[in-house]
Amino acid sequence: MKLLDLDFVPLPGALKAYRASADAAGLMAFAQAVKESGGRFVALWGSDERDLKRGFTLHVAFGIEQGLALLELTLAAEAPEYPDLSEIFPAANRLQRATYDLLGVKARGADSRPWLRHANWPADFFPLRRDADASRQFPPGNEDYEFVRVEGDGVHEIPVGPIHAGIIEPGHFRFSIVGEKVLRLEQRLGWTHKGIEKRFEGLTLQHGARLAGRVSGDSTVAYSWAYCLAAESLGNTVVPARALFLRALFLERERIANHLGDLGYLGNDAALAFGFSQFSRLKEDWLRLSGALFGHRFMMDAIVPGGVACDLPAGGAEKMLAQCDGLESEVHLLKNIYDEHAGLQDRFLTTGRLAPELATLLSIGGLAGRASSQAWDLRTQNPVPPYDRLETQIVIQRNGDVAARVAARFEEIFESLRLIRLLLKDMPAGELAATLAPATEGSSAIGWIEGWRGDVLVSLTAGRDGAIRRCHCQDPSWLAWPALEHAIMGNIVPDFPLINKSFNLSYSGADL
Repeated sequence: MKLLDLDFVPLPGALKAYRASADAAGLMAFAQAVKESGGRFVALWGSDERDLKRGFTLHVAFGIEQGLALLELTLAAEAPEYPDLSEIFPAANRLQRATYDLLGVKARGADSRPWLRHANWPADFFPLRRDADASRQFPPGNEDYEFVRVEGDGVHEIPVGPIHAGIIEPGHFRFSIVGEKVLRLEQRLGWTHKGIEKRFEGLTLQHGARLAGRVSGDSTVAYSWAYCLAAESLGNTVVPARALFLRALFLERERIANHLGDLGYLGNDAALAFGFSQFSRLKEDWLRLSGALFGHRFMMDAIVPGGVACDLPAGGAEKMLAQCDGLESEVHLLKNIYDEHAGLQDRFLTTGRLAPELATLLSIGGLAGRASSQAWDLRTQNPVPPYDRLETQIVIQRNGDVAARVAARFEEIFESLRLIRLLLKDMPAGELAATLAPATEGSSAIGWIEGWRGDVLVSLTAGRDGAIRRCHCQDPSWLAWPALEHAIMGNIVPDFPLINKSFNLSYSGADL
């Protein structure tokens, strides 16, 4: 495939994914062409190749009509720099900053404020470099972070977090307000940096799957599948058909569980405690059946390299179908209540609106994007088996407000219930797993799966003896967090919890 004088070669595996080398000018020209053609920025990360005499490599992934386009730019070993992609795709900003914190690879002229470091290690120490000693410990420091200031008559700042009253993960939100109206919100995340990408180095492909499934606990199925898809592609492992159907079954159950929880909390944030109690009950019943059938409420470690670790037990299909019927009936009733409740709709409608044009500019995918007219869903556009035979319907809402994100959740539950019934009806017999084929040193592959929150990407490179050399996990929240800053503008401070929950983004997924 040749695009803009770049020669793309297919990456191994079931995905429509292609890779090409580019120089700085070629990268910027391709990024501009992607933007103009309606494509989207997907991911950015770096790798240290100095031990291979190749300096550093910048990897940038784009979603285009043909599939996933991965561009690789070789950078100098000394003072590695590349052009600022945030001029074209603003969503690249935080990923560029995180890449510098971890690897010392710099975007020229870009926002240079630290993102993940938080003064917890020296500014000249880069933990993802191959020669970095991961066992080193540094005394924590204090950081004077340069928030963007808003000035004027009557303007005040409200700092919230990073420690919150509930059990959610830490995040700092700096509001600039006049009265109760929000003029600007600036986020500061990265408080729970866990060193996951460094921890991947040297693990076997089998052991790496367990770590990938713990990047963001509410998306353990999506991360496990994306990781295993990459690991299986490295050695062209053929996964049994039954295992593929079970993977999709797990993924749709994960999607429904999270949507049920969110709909309950959204009702609660708008003072409808009835909705919270009913959806909490439905979610609990849903998780209990997952635990009874597959050994874990969240189906953690159910997907393993080569296949799956558990089968649908005798009578399991009948129990699941009965639960689907009951759930569908109750969710329809609750949807009618939500739609007809005047107080709820008053809080939902026009609140926290993300205009479709802005969603496009920010490269938003997933549920938040689809609620703002962004027709991106990998289950339809880049489906891996068995989604290539399920004809998934993309749920689209156009208003981009809290009401649209609520409506999208309801419709996605109904679509997932339809898919679960199809998967159970057509479930093939056969083995649950194949032996994972060994990976050749230096080989690389990508897994890309539509999780409940959006597209989860895992890039995997094999090292010596088939162990992991580099693994990058990309959560959809990286691109959606900046959208929340825009969605709150012009709203009042008390609406922030509601708007925040309507996105429900992952702190953990962006704190690798």
